[in-house]
Amino acid sequence: MTKEKELQDKNQEELIKILKEKQNRLLELRFGASVKNIKDTSEFQKIRKDIARILTIINKK
Repeated sequence: MTKEKELQDKNQEELIKILKEKQNRLLELRFGASVKNIKDTSEFQKIRKDIARILTIINKK
């Protein structure tokens, strides 16, 4: 999980890079869930919250 303070210190390009990584991870989790390979289902929620945090900070800048 990424802290908001850490994200605020990053520039726009770094935030977009992190956002794409999180979105790709979420996609991987969804595919894993469809074939029942997921052990920690709470990771979905954590990643979605991280994505929301990143988007909020991008929109503030």
